[in-house]
Amino acid sequence: MDTKSLSDRILNHDRRALARGITLVESARADHRSQASELLARLAGAGRQSLRIGLSGTPGVGKSTFIESFGMMLIGQGLKVAVLAVDPSSARSGGSILGDKTRMERLSREKNAFIRPSPSQSHLGGVARRTREAIALCEAAGYDVVLIETVGVGQSETVVSEMSDLFLLLLAPAGGDELQGVKRGIMEMADMILVNKADGDLKAAATRTCADYAGALRLLRKRPQDPEDFPKAMTVSAVEQHGLDAAWKEMQSLVQWRRDNGHWQANRAAQAKYWFDQEVRHTLLARLDTAKAKADMDRLKDEVASGRLSPTTAAEKMLAMLN
Repeated sequence: MDTKSLSDRILNHDRRALARGITLVESARADHRSQASELLARLAGAGRQSLRIGLSGTPGVGKSTFIESFGMMLIGQGLKVAVLAVDPSSARSGGSILGDKTRMERLSREKNAFIRPSPSQSHLGGVARRTREAIALCEAAGYDVVLIETVGVGQSETVVSEMSDLFLLLLAPAGGDELQGVKRGIMEMADMILVNKADGDLKAAATRTCADYAGALRLLRKRPQDPEDFPKAMTVSAVEQHGLDAAWKEMQSLVQWRRDNGHWQANRAAQAKYWFDQEVRHTLLARLDTAKAKADMDRLKDEVASGRLSPTTAAEKMLAMLN
């Protein structure tokens, strides 16, 4: 693959080239990984930045509907929107199960939108390992906003916050007791909580739920990267497109405050360090996936099982062989 030609096409907003580039960075083949690194290095020089918004929520809360309505609103304001929807993976084939792209019909037809479902495979937080690199490609392609939708609420959603500038938690209307169903760690990561489905018979329940979460947020420890009234809870209706514009204005206000006070760039720098650390760890683990390493592991496992070696000694021998 000619990475120079591909990078030029991506920088010129070619959606087909962008899709091909993301396929390349998601590949685990050694030759593809080398080409992916070269492609990313070429695109890094463009210096383009998007607003990265991570989005999580309980299953059935209406994440796809919200993203479609929110994305259509942003496009209406002249912005280009990319959506990286991380789907649950089939244990049999490794492919996406839900296919979120099929549930965003209007948005998928927009020329200023790009939607890419990616199977989560076995990676923590329901975020594909290469989603971070896919974000970099979308930024280089000139998308103003990149939405990263994750698989439900889980204890490893920290991964999402480590690749986004804003982290939104989408929740459904329910009673105050539902506060018990949301892990405190997710609440502490959220920059905004959006109570969806605030329409029809659920509108009153959504308002009450929003008040409950607003109260809960006030009890959390103050974070240095937040202005006085953040994080905050708001109600939205993805179906009626109500509250989306107000939520977007609050997001812009938060982003501007963080830029003005030095938190934006500090956060990006901290994320870059985090992903360097993760990449080193993943690369070391990949060295155990070769035929020779597996054979050595099996031999040492037999020695450990028979009692001839302790697990600690065997591990030291294995690491020495890797070096």
